Order: sequence, then C-alpha cells, then structure tokens
Amino acid sequence: MKLERSLSSNSIEAYMNDVQKLFQYFESISKTPHVKEITAADLKLFISWINELGMLPSTQARVVSGIKSFFDFLLLEQLITEDPAALLETPRLSRKLPDVLNIEEINGLIAAIDAAKPEGMRNKAILEVLYSCGLRVTELINLRISNVFPDAEFIKVIGKGNKERIVPIGQSALKYIKIYLEESRVHVPVQKGYEDFIFLNRRGSGLSRISVFTLIKDLALKSGLKKSISPHTFRHSFATHLIEGGADLRAVQEMLGHSSITTTEIYTHLDRDYLKGIITEFHSRT
Repeated sequence: MKLERSLSSNSIEAYMNDVQKLFQYFESISKTPHVKEITAADLKLFISWINELGMLPSTQARVVSGIKSFFDFLLLEQLITEDPAALLETPRLSRKLPDVLNIEEINGLIAAIDAAKPEGMRNKAILEVLYSCGLRVTELINLRISNVFPDAEFIKVIGKGNKERIVPIGQSALKYIKIYLEESRVHVPVQKGYEDFIFLNRRGSGLSRISVFTLIKDLALKSGLKKSISPHTFRHSFATHLIEGGADLRAVQEMLGHSSITTTEIYTHLDRDYLKGIITEFHSRT
C-alpha cells in the first residue's frame, strides 16, 4: 500500500483496521483460521456480524472494500489460490449530499477569528486557502512555501497517491498567506524538517489534521453557525459555488483532484437543489 500505491498513513491505517475487524470476528466465534481456509460463507457471516454491531452502511462499505483489497493482495502474492471475497457485495449506499456554506457563513467564520492572538493570521490564512483552493485537510497541512506561486496565482498540491495538481489561488488567500509568513510565522521557532511547511503550530512543527478540525468546530461555535461542519465543508462549498457559477465539470474535477468524474458529479445534484430552491422562492407559479 505504501510503496506501490503511495497511500497516506491514514489510508493504510484504515485498511489495517478493516482487516483487524475480520479477525476480531473470528475471535468472537472462537475460530482462528489460516487465510487459506477463509471461505465466502465466512465472509458473508462477517458482513452480518458488522451489520449487527450497528455500523453505518458507509462504514460497512469501506470495511468490505478493505477486505476485498486484502484478498486481492493475497491472491496476487500467491498466498491463496481462490479469492473468497470476489463475490462479496457492498451495502447499497444512498448518496447523501454534503452540507455547504454560503459566502456570508464563510465570512462569519473568518470574522470570528481573533486576529490579536499569535495564531490569528495563520487561522485566517487556513480558512482562506481551504475555501479558495478546495483542498483536503491533509493537503492543506502539507502545503509548502515553495509550492505557492503568487505571481502566477496558483499552488502546486500533492494529493492522494502523491499525485500532483495545479490549483488556482485567490488574491485574498495569497494576501493572508503573505501577512502570516511575514508577520507571524517569523516569530515561530521552526523545527528541523519543517522549514518549507507554510502552516506551523506554536512549537514550530506541522499542524495535525485534528487541530484543523478543532479550529473549524470552535469557529462555528463562536460565529453561532448551526450547521455541523468540518474542513471538508470548505471543499464542498468551493466545488458547489464553482458549479453554481457555471464552471466546467472537468475543470472542477481537476482542481479537486478526483480520479473519477462520477465523484465530482455529486455537485451537479447540489446545483439542481440550489436551482430548485431559487424557483420555489421567486417563481410566481410554484
């Protein structure tokens, strides 16, 4: 997973947890089979077991995906001769449309930041970049100074599977990055290995994903926002606002770093809901 597929440590941990769940199931029924002895019937009983645990269909689907990948690997390495997971079915998922923020709500969150605090300008830059570029939180915390090109108004992002992509960045985000770098970050004792990282914590090392999640939750509380949001909400908002503005779906796919256009297409559904709302609100014959 690490060497051949270039997956992140978070993805690898998730896959390992999926496999561990399978062996937790076997422990629960006092059975310890070798991987060669696991059958399709065993895996069907395992799926029933995780369903009884009350897992959400989306979580079950991810676990099934992890188990299928595990047996694919065993087959590829010739550790098994038949794949018992080949016909394993993934639970049907309803496509839940993600929450999005409007411009007023985004401005309200940014306004809730205390600029007088040492991390104030950093936090403003974080929110501006999240919305301006539609980054995943891991991409944000790994963003490098050397990958920001202010004159050309774009950044180079290292996404899933170490894939590089070029994303435009707005003037407002560039302004707050510049202020943060020149007025705040210079006072942070930068730890070795983090010299090129834009966003640092007080100790001068990289931010964690959890710290960005906590920041967003705290700002939502301070601004009185009732929606349940996360850093990913800014990514959803970025994509939705582009589609609403008439952006080409393929261009949005490129900027988001989606490998499949079907992942990006969910935002066209959001756009339809937006249009339906406009008609309902303003059209005299509805």
